[in-house]
Amino acid sequence: MKIVFMGTPDFSVPILQTLINTYEVLAVVTQPDKPIGRKKVLTAPPVKQEAEKHGIDVLQPDKIRHQYEEILSYQPDVIVTAAYGQILPKEILETPRYGCLNVHASLLPKYRGGAPIHQAIMDGEQETGITIMYMAEKLDAGDILTQEATPIAEEDDVGTMHDKLSAIGAKLIIATLEGVASGDIQGKPQDEREAIFASNITREREKLDWTKSAKALFNQVRGLRPWPVAYTELHGKRLKVWEAVAFNQQAPTSASPGEVIRVDGKGVVVACGENTALVLTLVQPAGKKKMPVSQFVQGSQRLAVGTRLGAANE
Repeated sequence: MKIVFMGTPDFSVPILQTLINTYEVLAVVTQPDKPIGRKKVLTAPPVKQEAEKHGIDVLQPDKIRHQYEEILSYQPDVIVTAAYGQILPKEILETPRYGCLNVHASLLPKYRGGAPIHQAIMDGEQETGITIMYMAEKLDAGDILTQEATPIAEEDDVGTMHDKLSAIGAKLIIATLEGVASGDIQGKPQDEREAIFASNITREREKLDWTKSAKALFNQVRGLRPWPVAYTELHGKRLKVWEAVAFNQQAPTSASPGEVIRVDGKGVVVACGENTALVLTLVQPAGKKKMPVSQFVQGSQRLAVGTRLGAANE
């Protein structure tokens, strides 16, 4: 089977590696190189770097909707995508013999869109998984071919689930391609009534809203770790929150959401909604590296019981 692979970030790399080891990958399509870091160094996407290791042709169209002819010139039997980043035009979708298959990091129709791993964790889901589906012109709405679920443990975050799901996707795509080629696997339409969207994370969604419960904020912290990372504000400056746990006691009813109710070497306890509290254990002050709260407390002379987090001018 001859394949054109389309993908961009780290998530896509194990899937590409598996395809290279199993089939003939004619070409790889990925997003253009982008400036990265403070020095804005022009950097190739992880998928391009992997393809070049194997001497595979790499195409990087700015707008695939208007730059697809070269892709079709490879005459692939199938196109496989995984976190590519652009919706494919009809001309591409209808060309390959076995269609265009997408590896998506959720159990569709739940969590269509660009941040399915983040959203599943932030919503407190106890499981997620991989869906392999036929691609359609509508976002993540194609017929489902195969799915594999995996649990989300309380200690999981976006980083751990990213790696688990990428590995599952790499395994499942091979079995799915075999089933599609043999005719043993047929597409099943999604139930549109159950569709949930997971849009890309905005800066506003990174901010902790202390009126929410400690459980919801705990899920938000791990659902944004290790990128882009949840934050609050302390004395008008951003304070990133890398790790936190729910407090095992009720917050005082007199405490306002965002109010610090305890400070010690184990953590900073902050009042939340629903008479709950969150313990911050690993934080990152503006312009500094992340640090345990024990270290942060020693260097913060203005953090004390009664301090209000989340209010820019307090």
